[in-house]
Formats: sequence, structure tokens, C-alpha cells
Amino acid sequence: MAAQPLVHGAEPPSRSWQGTALGALRGVGQVDFQASVWTSLVILAALWVAGWEIGLFATIGAVVSTLTARLLAVAHDSVVQGLMTYCGVLGGIAMVVYLGHHPSTYVMAVSAAVTCTLVTAALGNLLRPFGLKAFTGPFCLVSLVMVLGAPSFERVWHGTPESAVTPATPKSPDVGWTDLWQGFFSNISQIFFVETWYVGLIMLAGLFLAGWKVGLFAVLGSVVGILTAWALGAPAALIGEGIYGYNAVLTSLAFGVVLLRDTAWNHAYTVLAAAASTALTASLSVLFDVFGSHTFTWPFNITTWALLAAVPVLSRITLRADDS
Repeated sequence: MAAQPLVHGAEPPSRSWQGTALGALRGVGQVDFQASVWTSLVILAALWVAGWEIGLFATIGAVVSTLTARLLAVAHDSVVQGLMTYCGVLGGIAMVVYLGHHPSTYVMAVSAAVTCTLVTAALGNLLRPFGLKAFTGPFCLVSLVMVLGAPSFERVWHGTPESAVTPATPKSPDVGWTDLWQGFFSNISQIFFVETWYVGLIMLAGLFLAGWKVGLFAVLGSVVGILTAWALGAPAALIGEGIYGYNAVLTSLAFGVVLLRDTAWNHAYTVLAAAASTALTASLSVLFDVFGSHTFTWPFNITTWALLAAVPVLSRITLRADDS
């Protein structure tokens, strides 16, 4: 995903359709910071296992956002590595989840993917002087605006789909074994709006294909998310659905795999960040519920931006060489 800053200038735009296709595929894995083709294929397959609508709209988002970047002559590396694609993937899924499967949703998904590409470029440029990255911020901004505005348009809005609504759940914080093991895997799949545990299992296998370290930090984030939510007394049913843990997985991957060096202090900072994103998920869920929207990956973005901005002041926390 935002594993490296956007590259501008010297390199020519991609002229190879093979490179463009690879960029579209890699954009799926870049949601989890991975440019591995095999990891991307496994995650994309998992999305189709979750349902043909999820798989189709993820594919639409990937293809449209990548083509938009190519047509606008974005630098070769950014296109081929999927750095202009991952937000479009999430945007496409968000449209079908929150607007339902209708002809108008295809138009909205294409619009979301195009806009995500433009906002990715804009936000990347705005944040670069501060040493920050866009992460999934473009997806969050575009999806927030489109989901909130949809009810105003009769040809777009067809009521809230059941898949977009978390049903009334018991408030009991008493976590059972089923909540724990299903939540462990659902924390990974919920990044893509899927709460099915076996989809998360497939995705986790794909992350281990990218490297043992990638898989371990995904595991770490999921465990920290579950433990933090349980310690704070979150509803057990929501823990089991992955609602409280998916931002922790993303945060753990960001700090543990992409941003920080391998030191004990940095690993502790990663755990802190994952726990903070879990707590922030609850706060933002209450806030966005008032507006009829979703937290998306805002907790991950806000936590990562804040703690990454603090790094220059914290001498024991060290960035990787290409991020310093």
C-alpha cells in the first residue's frame, strides 16, 4: 500500500499492459502493504470466496483505479507496484456493501475508483512535507462523502443493505472460545468488509506467502486487537465479528513491517499503536453512527499518522532507512 512514497518526474509512464495488469493485481495486496503477486492472488481469491459481488467490485475498483493512473501518466513504479490502486479496491467494495447491488452501484464504484486515484495523488503530495503517507486516507475520504451523500439521490439510494448493518448484538463482554478464534481470523478479513472467519484464514495464508514476518505481524495485530477489546469490555459478539480488531491488524503491519526497524523498542511501539487503534475504533464508531456512516479504516489512519508524526521526537523509535 503506502510502502513507499509516490514517485514523480523522471520515469516514463507505464507503456506495458502487462505492467498495468500487474499493478491492478498488486493493488489488492497493497491494502495490506504487500506487493507480492502471490499474496495478491490469494487475497483476491478470498474476496471471491466471500461472495461474487465482493470479488467483482474489488476487481472493478482495482482495474479502474489502475487505468486512471495510467491514463493520467502517473510514474511507472507507482502504477506497477499498485500504489495508486489499493484505495480503489476498498472503494469498490464499500460501494456494494453500503449501496447494495444495483445498476447505479456500478457507476458509483467506477466513480469511487477514479476519485480515489486522484485523492491518493493529492493527499500524498500534501502529507509528504510532514513525513507522512496517505495510507488508506483517500479511500476513507471518498467513501465517507459518497456514503453520506447517497440517500439524497433517488437513483443511487435503494435503502441500507442488510450486509451494511451490524445487527443488534448482546452487550455481554463475556468472550467465549468461538468469539476468540473466529475473531482472530475475522480481524483480517474485516479490512475488506468481510466478517467470515474462513475468508480471513485464506487471507492470512496469503500474508504468510509474502514472508513469515508479514504473517507474524498480522497475527500480532489480531491478538492485540482482541486482547485490548476484551480488556476494555467490548461486546463479545463484535469481537467475534472482527469489528474491533481489523484496524489493529493494519496498524501492526504498517509499523512492524513497513515503517519501523526491527528493534525491541519498535516492536513495543507497534503493540502500543495496535492497541490504540482498537480503542479509537470504539470512539469513532459512536461518532460516525450519528451520521449514518462507517468507521472504515479511519482508526488505523489517525493512529498511524499521530504516532508516526511523534517518531522524530522519540529517540528510541527508529524508522527504516527509506522512511527516515
